[in-house]
Amino acid sequence: MASSSLLSTAAKRLEGKVAIVTGGVGGIGSTIAKLFCQHGAKVIIADTRDDESQSICNTLFVHCDVTSESDVQNAVNKAVSTHGRLDIMVNNAGIAGAKVLDILDCDATDFVNVFRVNTLGAFLGTKHAARVMKPVQRGSIINTASVAGIMGGLPHAYSCSKHAIVGLTKNTALDLGRYGIRVNCVSPYIIPTQMTRSYFGLAEDDKLDVHSNLKGVELMPEDVAEAVLYLASDESKYVSGHNLVVDAGFSISNLALNLFNQ
Repeated sequence: MASSSLLSTAAKRLEGKVAIVTGGVGGIGSTIAKLFCQHGAKVIIADTRDDESQSICNTLFVHCDVTSESDVQNAVNKAVSTHGRLDIMVNNAGIAGAKVLDILDCDATDFVNVFRVNTLGAFLGTKHAARVMKPVQRGSIINTASVAGIMGGLPHAYSCSKHAIVGLTKNTALDLGRYGIRVNCVSPYIIPTQMTRSYFGLAEDDKLDVHSNLKGVELMPEDVAEAVLYLASDESKYVSGHNLVVDAGFSISNLALNLFNQ
């Protein structure tokens, strides 16, 4: 990823655009926010972690619990009142939930909570972004899904919530396309973020040892941010309803029947 000092005005793919990134304080969200800033966007970070927001480039912070419709509405209103518009909405806030693999041990409260943050949060972000994008007939909405949203094998609450985000993306792309609004999602593979390390009980310097179909590279938050940048920019002006999978081909492979692994 090029540094901000190397980006000319012509290279700034989001120059003049206004973006909201939910869950923008940590992990993938902060990386997206920083990259958007480098590409000329005015970024509003919507998160609940007020005390950790100051170090993320030149951004505006709005306290926002994505499960609260009034909070999400306020974040969108803040973007418009401050910058006069909203061009990009990144519904990135999410949680993993409990690491429980037996449905008999799954707690209904945890299941609902994961859906509230991951799926309801994306729904509310899409709804209120569309509210201000619809009158101007333009906008790009990007949801953070996961490879867990296109295959099985992870805890039920998380997997189901990410499947729902893919469905939400497709449905709202059809709904909002008539108003010139594009809706897409990204589905990354496992990334060594703080949330992932905590989930798998790994220390900061522990290697995240996961199978990859593509040798010689490691998936990092910057790679996902670059995918989101593409979907946010005018370079993807005819891309809508798309799930951009960033997994080095993992989800198309069958580890039990893959002759190329011999």
